[in-house]
Amino acid sequence: MGRVTERRPVLRIRGGRQDRRPDTLVAEEPLEIRLNGKPLAITMRTPGDDFALATGFLVSEGVLGRADELRSVSYCAGATADGSNTYNVVNVALADGVALPDITLERNVYTTSSCGLCGKASLDAVRTASRFALTDGPPVRITPALMACLPDRLRAAQRVFDRTGGLHAAALFSPAGELIDVREDVGRHNAVDKIVGLALRDGRLPLSDAVLLVSGRASFELAQKAVMAGIPILAAVSAPSALAVDLAAESGLTLVGFLRGDSMNVYAGGQRIAPAVSAVPG
Repeated sequence: MGRVTERRPVLRIRGGRQDRRPDTLVAEEPLEIRLNGKPLAITMRTPGDDFALATGFLVSEGVLGRADELRSVSYCAGATADGSNTYNVVNVALADGVALPDITLERNVYTTSSCGLCGKASLDAVRTASRFALTDGPPVRITPALMACLPDRLRAAQRVFDRTGGLHAAALFSPAGELIDVREDVGRHNAVDKIVGLALRDGRLPLSDAVLLVSGRASFELAQKAVMAGIPILAAVSAPSALAVDLAAESGLTLVGFLRGDSMNVYAGGQRIAPAVSAVPG
């Protein structure tokens, strides 16, 4: 199986000095996801937690929502023409009696590590496909002061980033700020899928009492994954997209952007940020 990191020679220039030495880089390899033996999607990812990534991907597509709907996840033997196993092809088999559902969210078959699932059909498709209404769970509130602490806690848990500087991360926190899980990957959406997939297999969906924090920006795809997993609060250290804000407003998701130090922008769902966020004229 491919390693999480690899070594490559590099010419280092520091001021007027030059030297050659190996550098540690994050690995990036394609993962083909099959559903009941049929190819479904290919994504570029950092190897590791592949089964969680595949199942989390299927949660975001509306295919899975409960652990008992999953029969097995396995690497495909003989994935290449010569019969060898690359550990880059994963098959997800649905449980007996679970019909293969239509995938209602249109997507590209190929996804990159940067964009995730592109070309979603509409906001309505995501809203109707989600099994978990964000308003159905227990009321969740978090203070701005506690929210401001989360990026540092995420950064402290990024072990592979410390060695490579080339990974995104997603972390799941309790409303009290306890770190529940953290995953790293070359793609933010992959890191989120890994978190969601592990939660599915542990029978913890919906994640209705959790805060999801992602490194970088909050794209529509990340907001969609939070909604599909029943996560009520999504925060990012950078900006959201306009479509992510629209989806958050439509679905009841609390969306926080530019979470840096004690400052942040709440784009939707401000009722979950305590004390209540008030509007400032101008």
